[in-house]
Amino acid sequence: MQNLFRAIPSVDASLAALHRAEAALADSQQTPHALLRDLVAAFWDNKRESIRAGACKNGEELRLEHQLPALLEFVQRGLRPRFRSALNATGVVVHTNMGRSVLAEEARQAVIRAATGYCNLELDLATGGRGSRHALVEELICRITGAEAALVVNNNAAAVLLVLDTFCKGGEVVVSRGELVEIGGSFRIPEVMEKSGATLREVGATNRTHLRDYSAAINENTRALMRVHTSNYRIVGFHSAVSLPELSALAHEHGLPLIEDLGSGSLMDFSSCGLPNEPTVPEVLAKGADIATFSGDKVLGGPQAGIITGRKGMIDQLKRNPLTRALRCDKLCLSALEATLRLYLDPEKARQSVPTLRMITCPPAELAKAARSLANKLRKGLNTQETLCEIDVREDVSRVGGGAFPQYDLPTTLVRIRPAGCSLTALKAALLETVPPLIGRLEDDAFCLDPRTLDIREYPDVLRVLRQALDTASRHTR
Repeated sequence: MQNLFRAIPSVDASLAALHRAEAALADSQQTPHALLRDLVAAFWDNKRESIRAGACKNGEELRLEHQLPALLEFVQRGLRPRFRSALNATGVVVHTNMGRSVLAEEARQAVIRAATGYCNLELDLATGGRGSRHALVEELICRITGAEAALVVNNNAAAVLLVLDTFCKGGEVVVSRGELVEIGGSFRIPEVMEKSGATLREVGATNRTHLRDYSAAINENTRALMRVHTSNYRIVGFHSAVSLPELSALAHEHGLPLIEDLGSGSLMDFSSCGLPNEPTVPEVLAKGADIATFSGDKVLGGPQAGIITGRKGMIDQLKRNPLTRALRCDKLCLSALEATLRLYLDPEKARQSVPTLRMITCPPAELAKAARSLANKLRKGLNTQETLCEIDVREDVSRVGGGAFPQYDLPTTLVRIRPAGCSLTALKAALLETVPPLIGRLEDDAFCLDPRTLDIREYPDVLRVLRQALDTASRHTR
């Protein structure tokens, strides 16, 4: 064993070999020397573990010329940024695990401008003095939603926390039992209420809540009535809930605010593409909500943000809360949000320019055409002597995702791939290692691609990484 340990090349010799290797030259020249040295050391540490485990018994195998290809692959994998782009072929439009909404071109350009140099984030260009970052998008939000005032924080959970901390701390908030939701990452509305210092007062039953339930719960400690969008699930069957106008009237009768947490939040009616007509932000405010909170990076199609809309007096109080500074957005978020919201001034332009809206509203016939086109490209590019695949198309469904429109399907056409030389699980694993990784669906003994969430400009990358992954998976299978 000691002889095998002594056969391991030095780190310096390995680094010199890497620099001589043309494949690693570009990356190694741009990489901090300390990181490159750490990766080389980690590679040989793995070999030492193999020696201890008895998996490596031949000193000749440890010679640098034998190990250089594996060392190159290990180093190149380690040099990849942890944060990188991916190809979404799942058909889930607002995919939380994959960054949620894709920004519109206008928003991407706005981020580049904001990041490239200095900007007027808190500079009042009318006076030359200090300005407020909150004013940059407030007027635009109000124009689109009909709100008296607005405030943007870093996500919708922060928006809910700030509202409850400002108006309900030390008192009770009345909420229907059927709306006490848990969404992704074990985020629970009751826990946010607890952190805000407000006490939750549950009313009604899981499936049915009546106006009298809210009325009976109101007492001298009540600070607000609250409605919460039931993200990620639906109650069906024997179910009833109090309408917003009824609840608003009750709240105002007792001098209480009505807070509406819309979760995803929509500025547009999607009923034309087969989805239910969920309440939009303008509708909720018009029907009596004093405060409405929603996300910027879900159905709206912008950057991660929590948008608070409502009555001016209440928004002014939120702005004065010290928590607002801790929860505020940076210049990149605000620039992307402004550019996205500007597109909503022309609803038809928004449908075409905001990727999230375009994907949600894409007609089934157009998706079928895209699926056939992609399938033809894959048949020509994948069915070589080394790689054989059965490729066909089939009607199926997509999902909006992000907690919006749960249990409602969007018609689509899938491209299905059945490789001959490897298993589907091996193909899926190999695709996670490609650059960029390709994420699809395993259904009915096939690896499926949904064109709804693929841009036609990504098709060459889809073909390239599939060819690479099929080759890798087939070699491992053999």
